Amino acid sequence: MTNFDIAFFSETPDGTFHGNDPARGPWAENACHAGPVIGLAARAAEALFPERRMTRISADLIRPVPLDGIRVEAEVIREGRLTASTSVRVAGLNGKLCVQANTLHIAETDLGDVPTAAFPLPDLAQATPGPFPVNEPAHSLPSFADFVDVRYPPGETPAPGPTTIWMRTPHLLEGETPTTFQRLCPLADCGNGTSRNAEISQMGFMNCDITIVVHRHSDADWLGSKALSHWQPNGIGLAEAEIFDERGPVASVLQTVVLMPG
Repeated sequence: MTNFDIAFFSETPDGTFHGNDPARGPWAENACHAGPVIGLAARAAEALFPERRMTRISADLIRPVPLDGIRVEAEVIREGRLTASTSVRVAGLNGKLCVQANTLHIAETDLGDVPTAAFPLPDLAQATPGPFPVNEPAHSLPSFADFVDVRYPPGETPAPGPTTIWMRTPHLLEGETPTTFQRLCPLADCGNGTSRNAEISQMGFMNCDITIVVHRHSDADWLGSKALSHWQPNGIGLAEAEIFDERGPVASVLQTVVLMPG
């Protein structure tokens, strides 16, 4: 089992976030995995509208996010009676923009029982521990994959192709319990790797954006992802994933993917 005593980030009194080992991505020693960074962006946006449910974040990943220090700034774009939106910027300490995101927030109502649809859920109790789906880092330092617990439902493996997995990740910040949105961001950004159609030695792939839509609250430690990738000969791909807990679907994720032949 993974040690969760260390969070993805530490925050200093001046509002700077410094990445810990779990936040390190696989491709560069001093660059963050995008999922935890999107979690920080979600956190900043949620703070602007604590009385509303944050339902969507759409983020452009502009350049690698430095592990040694970032600042996150959010501002209100629109505030209506039912919906509101924000803009979030994640920048390095040198001021260079790394991530630009927009969010949507909705005022919740209690409608009681409503018709809904769901797909069959894998049983977490029957899932078995296994390796992170993609674990071929370009460096030797501890990174994201070393701090995530993974379980595979019966019949699922880390091999390429559409894949369903359960994951449990560290908390976003030390001493702080993450919200639903913050909790699932690290898992959401793994869809393109979980559902890759070939190993990275054959075809490299990089998502240049991510859109997450959350429609239900979940405080579950374990979240599942049912992911599928569409790769095209023009070098463009799409990864889509449904995020769920043991009660049912929680969110949907889309990532635009750039393909790079090995």
